[in-house]
Amino acid sequence: MTDPAIIFSPTSRFNPAIKRALNDILGGSAASVLTVTFGLSYSLLIFAGPLSPYLSYGIAATFISSAVLAAVIALGSSMPFAIAAPDSSTAAVTGILAASLVERIAAADPSAPLLSPVLITLCLSTVLTGVVLCGLGLTRLGRAIRYVPYPVVGGFLGATGLLIVMGAIRVITDHPVQLATLRRFADGVALSELGAACAMALVLYLIWHRSRSPFGLPIILVGGVLTAHLAFWISGISPDEARALGWTFRPPPAASFMVPWHTDGFIQYPWFAVPDLLGNLVAVIFVTASSTLFNTTGIEVAMHREANLERELNVTGAANMLTGVLGGYAGCISVSRSILNFSSGGRGRVSGLTVSALSLLMLAIAPELLGYIPKFVLGGLLLYLGADQLHKWIVESRRRLSKLEYLSLIAIIVIIVTWGFVPGILIGVIIGCATFAFSAARVESIKYSFDGSEYRSSLDRSRDDQEVLLAHGGNIQGLNLQSYLFFGSANRLYQHVKRLLQKRPECRYLLFDFKLVTGVDSSAAYSFAQIKRSAADLGVELILVHLSAAAEKVLRSSDFVGAGVTIIAELDHALEWCENEIIAQHQGLAQEEASLRDWFAGILGSEDDADALIHRCQRIEVDAGEIIVQAGDPADSMHFILDGRVGIMVPAEDDRTTRVRSLGRYTTIGEMGLVSNTPRSATIQAEIGSVLYVLNTHQFDAIKEEDPALSHKLLTYFVSVMAERLTFANRTIAVLRR
Repeated sequence: MTDPAIIFSPTSRFNPAIKRALNDILGGSAASVLTVTFGLSYSLLIFAGPLSPYLSYGIAATFISSAVLAAVIALGSSMPFAIAAPDSSTAAVTGILAASLVERIAAADPSAPLLSPVLITLCLSTVLTGVVLCGLGLTRLGRAIRYVPYPVVGGFLGATGLLIVMGAIRVITDHPVQLATLRRFADGVALSELGAACAMALVLYLIWHRSRSPFGLPIILVGGVLTAHLAFWISGISPDEARALGWTFRPPPAASFMVPWHTDGFIQYPWFAVPDLLGNLVAVIFVTASSTLFNTTGIEVAMHREANLERELNVTGAANMLTGVLGGYAGCISVSRSILNFSSGGRGRVSGLTVSALSLLMLAIAPELLGYIPKFVLGGLLLYLGADQLHKWIVESRRRLSKLEYLSLIAIIVIIVTWGFVPGILIGVIIGCATFAFSAARVESIKYSFDGSEYRSSLDRSRDDQEVLLAHGGNIQGLNLQSYLFFGSANRLYQHVKRLLQKRPECRYLLFDFKLVTGVDSSAAYSFAQIKRSAADLGVELILVHLSAAAEKVLRSSDFVGAGVTIIAELDHALEWCENEIIAQHQGLAQEEASLRDWFAGILGSEDDADALIHRCQRIEVDAGEIIVQAGDPADSMHFILDGRVGIMVPAEDDRTTRVRSLGRYTTIGEMGLVSNTPRSATIQAEIGSVLYVLNTHQFDAIKEEDPALSHKLLTYFVSVMAERLTFANRTIAVLRR
């Protein structure tokens, strides 16, 4: 028999899975609080007025929708922690659709039944919505959301936060936030309720916001409920009196479930009203589709995760079709509930299944339990969530956005809150296009590309090093960028990089040359963050060259600059650094420490000739920055670089010098001057501590007289070196002329 102590031991292999499942259940339970609360309010919104007698059917439809949407999207979403349910925007247009149908039925026959036609209409609209979503996913038309400007997404999320705050105030006080109702908030009870809710939000911020413990939120909510009832008991207020005073919710009627698919319902359906309902039906489809795309993108931005939009559309479409068949209404992935689940520790698909199970549980248990929950507890949670979203998009975003982008974001929030999500999004896109027109014209962001085998640094290297770079030059891939990088061009750059990394799996260093880039906006920084994630997955190092201070500030604000990203001032030095890394990886220590005799023997083909040449040379050591020869001096010697690196410097403006070439170990310099006896045309300076062997004109003349064979071998070597340098120059010119 297995020892229980072993099963539950801290080292047990089951413990991590159990811990993850527990975190998912706790996160899903926290999100269920919002699902249940919002669901009840959506029921009241849709089944209002003439439909209020059928509220129990609305409650059943709401929890059926919540359960199916949460389960299907939890099982199929590309973001395992995603929580789905009816959303405020989808519930609003669904309510408008139901109200329009009731109005037309009542106008034609006041005594006609309402429940069956309404349920059929809601179910059919939901099924049709699911079909359209699947169509968008299969045709990949949903990718258009990637071209929506970053301020529009931020305005969408900021408006969601503001609407959550306004909804929280209505939940707490039973009064909507409007100019006509402002005087009602001066009532003592309303002020007390708002004060208690603000205190609850403050407790959530001070305790849960900072710790993010998955146990924190349930403990705080339960503690708030117990504290409220203890205060009622001390004050001598009974539960019924607390409910009458508005401190707790009134319990809704018991839920009743009915599937509308029966022959009599279709026979008695008011088909004459269908043409008048087409506009509202299109609104349901459009709002659900746009909410799916924008909510998914909003979660991507908030959680720094990349979603598969086609998969999200297909899964949401399938979930809505199943929801419609079972008698529910349209819904989609939820930003607030997904973020709440993630913040509470939920990372897996068990969270969504937990929400589904608790939604179904609401059909089996008496919803009168809601009557014992103080309004300020749930209202405080809503206030905290809304305030957190507002702070993130109104305060924190100011540091990431330009003035024009920030003003656009604020304008979009105002438009959405005033006129709704659809006008806000449409006007926001127009504002984004206007911002883009002020920023730059739409041009290709890549001028040309290259790899390390065809375009190298100016550092002259040994033949062995050149062979390594020729064989492994594909490890270096470079992109010369141009123009202004904004949401559209940066996304195309991201797609290009993804294809490049797939096509060239050997790539280990990806260079971005920003020399011709005129600016970078915040949405482009998000695309670069996507590039960084894709590169990190493949073990690719990113190198940024010629990065301006303004562009670097934008990229740093999005946390793009960090591990896996290196900034180097010039392209030549960046190529040299990459080449050094490749050579270090592919050459052994023995080859790096090859002796001078081995080098000369390789050049001359004879160890005897190598010894003779060494005898003619003089060894010198130079420190970093030391001048070896000065421009204008007589060309009376050549140098064999055994170790280190020297640079060829020419005069530039303002008494400065510019490096035009750099030479590393096992290379030579000055052979042309030694043959032609012309003055030095450039200064040779040690870039690091170096060891050189010098062959002067006297010794070279002695070799020509005393050892003609050795002299002939040296001249042959000089010609081969010059030919290699000419070939390199031709390749460089060919690349620069693209």
